[in-house]
Amino acid sequence: MRDDVLVIGLVSISDRASGGVYADQGIPALQDWLASALSTPFRVETRLIPDERRQIEATLVELVDTARCHLVLTTGGTGPARRDVTPEATLAVGTKEMPGFGEQMRQISLRFVPTAILSRQLAVIRETSDHAALIMNLPGQPKAIKETLEGLKDAAGQQLVGGIFAAVPYCVDLIGGPYMETHAAVCQAFRPKSAIRPPKE
Repeated sequence: MRDDVLVIGLVSISDRASGGVYADQGIPALQDWLASALSTPFRVETRLIPDERRQIEATLVELVDTARCHLVLTTGGTGPARRDVTPEATLAVGTKEMPGFGEQMRQISLRFVPTAILSRQLAVIRETSDHAALIMNLPGQPKAIKETLEGLKDAAGQQLVGGIFAAVPYCVDLIGGPYMETHAAVCQAFRPKSAIRPPKE
């Protein structure tokens, strides 16, 4: 499988959604946002699983090592409840922790609710001998997913607080993944000038 095609893994972690108690909202919210934000062609690998640490770990490993995703986004399972084990599973499969992503997600969410400090979202890099991926734990609610990825804007569309996705394309560059481009109106990807490629004709 060629590594120059952007592959994104989407994992929704929920006992009730995976058990059919209600429809999953996490994966559709992620798919909709990515479709609006990315100008680079991509394909997705989706997984809907329960809050079981071993299954979460196995799913993340499979998406990176076998499906060869360059980016994996999880939603759900990041609170303080006993069944919330997504961060533990993510740390277990990562080779580098990327704490800035979680710090920024909580800063964004604190604009809306004081309970944002209870969230435990984080991000890691998983590296194998010939591949690497960025794995990020996102909130469980579609509104919060959009806010943390995109950031906050005023009524005129000016950025008030930067979203975490602005840093994702350059991070993927640095770990050997495909060059990702975004629609600036949704999310302006940031790279140092030396890392910006001229647009294709």
